[in-house]
Amino acid sequence: METKNQKLFWAENLKFLRNRKKQSQDELAANLGITRAKLNSHENGLSKNPPLEDLIRIAEYFQIAVDTLLKVNLLKLGELKLRELESGNDIYISGGKIRVLSITVNADNRENIEFVPKKARAGYLTSFNDPEFIAQLPKFSLPHLPQNRTYRMFPTEGDSMLPIPENCLVIAEYVADWTSLKNTPCIVIMKSEQTFLFKMASLITANQSLLLHSLNAEYKDKEVWVGDVLEVWRYHSHITDMIPTSDNGMMQQILNYVKEIRFDVNSLKS
Repeated sequence: METKNQKLFWAENLKFLRNRKKQSQDELAANLGITRAKLNSHENGLSKNPPLEDLIRIAEYFQIAVDTLLKVNLLKLGELKLRELESGNDIYISGGKIRVLSITVNADNRENIEFVPKKARAGYLTSFNDPEFIAQLPKFSLPHLPQNRTYRMFPTEGDSMLPIPENCLVIAEYVADWTSLKNTPCIVIMKSEQTFLFKMASLITANQSLLLHSLNAEYKDKEVWVGDVLEVWRYHSHITDMIPTSDNGMMQQILNYVKEIRFDVNSLKS
């Protein structure tokens, strides 16, 4: 099994993992809920385009990311790395327990921006990788966004990220590799929460956690285990109907302080 530019290792990896668990094809097929004939077809490279549900089912069973099953030759990895993969470290740190992301495209074959309204949050938590659910979300496109990237739009809630206002619409880019997160503004989607968190996110590799920081000093930092995180989307821009206000009195006071400091500095120089 291979694509135009990259060899894929789906068949070899599946057979390797089955043998590693010391299971027969009949046993593994029963555990996966598929027929032995289908499993045999996968292992022998006869399934040129494995069904999405099979990719997800097998990735969840072996606790190894779909990307890893497809692109990494597991036979060449050392025992320590294999144990790390099987324990979930690689999956959670990279943010890819299930790396198959459902998207929609427009008539020009460009990815749409799907909008996830508040009323769709509960459904999103259980159907985020369901193509039919994603297809039902409102969708649009913006000409200034880079191509070949995946964006979604989420409404904000609360005042934890002031001066970005509540109830604005955040356009964010999908983050596949969480190791890049270093005080990065993100929409963080937790498995167990009905709200989508808008925070500054940093990966703490040693703790296998994300540190979530609010721009509003009234909120304390929050550390969450990466295994409880469903998706992370990096902030790109936001849309709001609120006109920013400025405190002219405070600005004038700051300017006066600056003038006084400059006067004092010049006096010292003299």
